[in-house]
Amino acid sequence: MTDAQLAIVVLAAGQGTRMKSSTPKLLHKLGGVSVVSHVLATARELNAAHVVSVVRHERDRLVEVIEVDLPESIIVDQDEVPGTGRAVELAIAALPAGFAGDVLVVNGDVPLLDAETLQGLINQHRDAQAAATVLSTILDDATGYGRVIRSADGNLEKLVEHKDANQDELAIKEINAGIYVFSAPELRAQLSNLTLDNAQGEKYITDVIGLLRQAGATVAAVEILDSWKVEGINDRAQLSRAAGLLNGLIVRGWQLAGVTITDPASTWIDIQVQLAPDVEIKPGTQLLGATVVETGAVIGPDTTLLDTEVGEGAVIKRTDATLSVIGAGASVGPFSYLRPGTYLEASGKIGTFVETKNARIGKGSKVPHLSYVGDATIGEESNIGAGTIFANYDGVTKSHTTVGSHVRTGSHNTFVAPISIGDGAYSGAGAVIRKDVPAGALAINVAPQRNMDGWVQANRPGTAAAKAADEAK
Repeated sequence: MTDAQLAIVVLAAGQGTRMKSSTPKLLHKLGGVSVVSHVLATARELNAAHVVSVVRHERDRLVEVIEVDLPESIIVDQDEVPGTGRAVELAIAALPAGFAGDVLVVNGDVPLLDAETLQGLINQHRDAQAAATVLSTILDDATGYGRVIRSADGNLEKLVEHKDANQDELAIKEINAGIYVFSAPELRAQLSNLTLDNAQGEKYITDVIGLLRQAGATVAAVEILDSWKVEGINDRAQLSRAAGLLNGLIVRGWQLAGVTITDPASTWIDIQVQLAPDVEIKPGTQLLGATVVETGAVIGPDTTLLDTEVGEGAVIKRTDATLSVIGAGASVGPFSYLRPGTYLEASGKIGTFVETKNARIGKGSKVPHLSYVGDATIGEESNIGAGTIFANYDGVTKSHTTVGSHVRTGSHNTFVAPISIGDGAYSGAGAVIRKDVPAGALAINVAPQRNMDGWVQANRPGTAAAKAADEAK
């Protein structure tokens, strides 16, 4: 149910220069989705009446993501006036003029903060009837963070940015997590009083706290014990740490849901992946994107699946698969490479050192060894011999090969597309198939073998081979 008294402001205007990347900081991936997508998902869970996203740097790329993840969000562009205070000022101006509820301000680079924690902050803010409530936490090393300054009675007195703090204030370990809840009318009244008179030359949203306190309003700070939830991402080291924390939560969640994960430390699972009970995941496995694995399947070791569907009871080992579908009871690997468009139906097999692309392999059919199957359809219960190549590209055009059901092809065949091999047909070892093969036919094109007696002694005299040949007579 929509909370008619709640508006959320997502601060997403920062440049993120410390990432040293052509990709905007908020669009770096974490658990398979962008950093800002995590924040937007949390905002969506809170069911606010209004969400405002403030953007600036790389705004078009950010807006594209925001409009997909949270299409109801109002987009506001930050102007040339710097600072979080200015961003909030512009966001408040975009809300309905009569909105008198609470405004939750969150940062787009704090992806691990969950809706439950934020709802608790909102509830405490409302219970205290505060004009502003700040989320804080204790850090052993508070370098770089704004400090929470409390009065002698323990109440919040003010917030001080790190660069503006004196030595006594820098010794404080309680930091401002950058998450706030404000009463909208009282916030509006103070935003116009913000100045650029500070070390950064910015309008600080933190200054609103001091202004509210000077006006006699109630302000509060609520400490969160799980400090990792409010860790921001400013560089790639912090991105990596956040990824590890998130992955640990995801892995543990699936373990508690009935999935066997042999080695959590070497297993990575994206947030959108879906796993059924009794799936087994072995070490060195990555399940990425929108991968879905059904019950009883065994994945790994050393396997990466991206946007891939795996049926019940399938076994996949040492395999890389992307945009593929693997049927129930099928077997894949080791050392298989499934490229987009691979469909392996129930009880089928893609074996050792096999590469497939845009290939549909029918029920019970097998491609066991050392083969490439591209742009092909294989019927049911067929067997493709070892070392077979589906030659699908002539340098200009890609063409399709169709293999029927119950076909048996020889080792080291080459199928030069476009061709069709009928049901029940066979082919001889080493055959190069350039023409269609009728159902039930045997296709061969190997010349009769010719043995030239005495060739080694005549052409390689004095060699070990010649000596061995002489001794064998």
